[in-house]
Amino acid sequence: MTHAQDNAAVEQAAGSRAEEEGDIAADYLEELLDIADIDGDIDIEVRGGRTHLSIVQEEGDESALRELIGRDGAGLEALQELTRLAVLTQTGNRSRLMLDILGYRQGRTAELERMAEQAIAKVKDSGDSVALQPMSAYERKQVHDVVADRGLHSESEGEGAKRHVVVMPAE
Repeated sequence: MTHAQDNAAVEQAAGSRAEEEGDIAADYLEELLDIADIDGDIDIEVRGGRTHLSIVQEEGDESALRELIGRDGAGLEALQELTRLAVLTQTGNRSRLMLDILGYRQGRTAELERMAEQAIAKVKDSGDSVALQPMSAYERKQVHDVVADRGLHSESEGEGAKRHVVVMPAE
């Protein structure tokens, strides 16, 4: 097998594994929504070898899904972890699937970029480090990426639910 064929085989295996994860996760989420008597449709997409699931609602009252997101996305994060555990239980493989509800993550990404830009401006003006609010590992990664793109330095500090990003002047 050539190197290109080898890479193609690995990508195909990752793609089919991501599709399998998506199917298992969607079944789990559908059952959970049924038990909770919450209306929602589940969209599955594989991007870059990672499974992305979205719970959406075409029409009607979105309040139950908004409650599922929870304060600062805490419910969404918990549901994502439970879904990953359901996939692990059935496949024996850890999943990096991403779950979104009503486009929350997309809106949150824009909010995180604004927060990072504001922190960068403060650091450039004052020369002092700026600590941001606690956030999930995924959100911290997004902030670190924005900070690095602007030529500054950032680190995560704190433990558990208090873990946050500190933006620092370029070294």
